[in-house]
Amino acid sequence: MLIRRLAAEERLTTSFPLQAYAFEASPLSSERVEAFHRYLPYNKGNRTLVVDEGGETQAAASAIPMRQNLRGRVLPMAGVAGVATHPLARRRGHVRALLHQLLDEMRDEGHPLTALYPFRAGFYERFGYVGLPRARTARFSPADLDPLLRAELPGEVTWERIGAGYPGYRAFTERCVRERHGFAIFPEFRAVGLRDRDDRWLVTARIDGTTMGALTYRIDDHGGELQGDDLLVSDPYARALLLQFLARHVDQVDRITLQVPADELPELWLTDLAVHVEARVSRPGSPAPMARLLSLDALAGLPAGPGRVRVELVGDRWLAGTHLLDGTTGHLALTTGGPAPSATLTAAGLSALAYGVLDPAEVAVRGLGSIGPEAAAELRRLFPRHLPYLFADF
Repeated sequence: MLIRRLAAEERLTTSFPLQAYAFEASPLSSERVEAFHRYLPYNKGNRTLVVDEGGETQAAASAIPMRQNLRGRVLPMAGVAGVATHPLARRRGHVRALLHQLLDEMRDEGHPLTALYPFRAGFYERFGYVGLPRARTARFSPADLDPLLRAELPGEVTWERIGAGYPGYRAFTERCVRERHGFAIFPEFRAVGLRDRDDRWLVTARIDGTTMGALTYRIDDHGGELQGDDLLVSDPYARALLLQFLARHVDQVDRITLQVPADELPELWLTDLAVHVEARVSRPGSPAPMARLLSLDALAGLPAGPGRVRVELVGDRWLAGTHLLDGTTGHLALTTGGPAPSATLTAAGLSALAYGVLDPAEVAVRGLGSIGPEAAAELRRLFPRHLPYLFADF
């Protein structure tokens, strides 16, 4: 088995067709094949590895050099994408070999975090990944937003094509990644695709001249649906301003859909808002994201509660050994070695705690660690529950 890194132009005839076969309708039309050329510049900074046998590409996997907020610290994160195998080469260990080498290389280059959208969560859990919340879809009628049309709100909204408004939108997402746990953004070479496609409207809420909320969207037809992307807000007034803008579409569209984080509660936005909120996870086709720690460097110095516990990390290629986790100063300190540990964790178990998605008891129930009551109490203090919001979709 030969694993090698692709040069940029090679993707057109190797990884792109393989990934398209795995994740798109096929056979591909000639127009879709031609679109590969337009898509190529937005992949120029990715690391793409392939398995070659007999001069033919058998499997491919890519990593996007991203950034993610982990409990207040912004760290380099490897976004794994485009994992695909030739249909005649599946179940031969190609993806396992690719992921090992790809994550080895990204870790060595300074990416202590990694995330992905799995084709099957159980497969990636064996690589130490743990599930993150999927964004919710909120669906409602613009008529139910009518009370907001009479509300006097501080601030203002601006409306433009995303191509024109991209710099301000990008700046706001840069602020979100600094402020919101779990939030991840693309590197500029990938992010500018949103600007270049220019197939969205952008509405921005500003209060006292500062951007506090933004929404990109499109309308499918008159009397149809206003299809919003992620509702990004850092202030309740900003949310109200954006919803007030949407209320003005009552005679134009029948319904509105928005993507909202798991901790957003649309049912509480307005008294008589009839809203359907759904997080649909299916296999294949609609996965929840997953993430993991690739290096303990990601934990050093994180804001932490006043817990103190020694754990052993087992069963992983990248995280191992016995470590004292000490948050008594308000920031996490790690010391390697020492007496017998009071808890055993897999990489997925530790990642679940760090990302704030599972309680220590749930880690044990899921078989991701062995944790007694005293150790669970300390880990609970160290890593308070804190729902992440990944945002980036790749």
